[in-house]
Amino acid sequence: MDLGILATVFDSALRLSIPLLAACLAGLWSERSGVVDIGLEGKMLAAAFAAAAAAYAFGSAWIGLAFGILASIAFALVHGFASISQRGNQIVSGVAINMLAAGLTAIVGNAWYGQGGRTPPLEGDQRFEDAYFGHSALVFIVLLAVPLTWFVLGRTRFGLRLRAVGENPAAVDTAGISVTGLRYSAVIIGGILCGIGGTYLSVGQAAAFLPNMTTGRGFIALAALIFAKWRAWPALGACLLFGFLDAIANQLQGFSFPGIGEVPVQAIQALPYLMTVILLAGVIGKAIPPRAAGVPYVKER
Repeated sequence: MDLGILATVFDSALRLSIPLLAACLAGLWSERSGVVDIGLEGKMLAAAFAAAAAAYAFGSAWIGLAFGILASIAFALVHGFASISQRGNQIVSGVAINMLAAGLTAIVGNAWYGQGGRTPPLEGDQRFEDAYFGHSALVFIVLLAVPLTWFVLGRTRFGLRLRAVGENPAAVDTAGISVTGLRYSAVIIGGILCGIGGTYLSVGQAAAFLPNMTTGRGFIALAALIFAKWRAWPALGACLLFGFLDAIANQLQGFSFPGIGEVPVQAIQALPYLMTVILLAGVIGKAIPPRAAGVPYVKER
């Protein structure tokens, strides 16, 4: 592999890792507070549609970003209401978010544009151009979220309280701090990050919304979160690794191996998912989530 191809692979890996990283950090915030977030996929998909539709309607990628974040926060609050206020099953709530987003974006998109759920192509100011070192502004916003997440969760009073809620919410409640408020804050922050990731997919990377365009990225982000053991900097490394595997898979399409011939494109596309299973099963060892993750808190009287 020559240097040109290698540079292309690394550039592609960074681009492909950005939506994964945004969703992974969203899951990190949510699960550190004790709320399991299976709905990352659905929130990114809703954000991708809202961002593309708004960018097309208003002619501005930044307005699209605002609508994408708002849509993601709306879905995040639905999940928060079900799992925090109503103490429902967090896994079921997350799955419902994914199903709702997939169906709603396809139906509304087809009703508005009549293109099978797609939005019209975005051009000019309607999309984020690669204006900074060959990348769009959203790439650097998501990368900046990594040190910010590390600092806030590890070095601020708010972050330490939020982590404590994910480990021992009763102790936090005893100290007079609102468990519900902290968990909703984490869920909203996760919604913002998913909104940025979904907007990047439709307004930055693809220049249009396509039905189910997240294609499992939310679930890979969850795998990356477990691989990183719920830490910010390892999350960056894990997402870059999965992005690199995806970029390698793209380069291998149409490549003929000696003695084997050309491998079917479906097998190549499955490579990142296969490697995800292998890494989770045999590399990371035991990953221990926050102790209160997935457990609804009932205030003691």
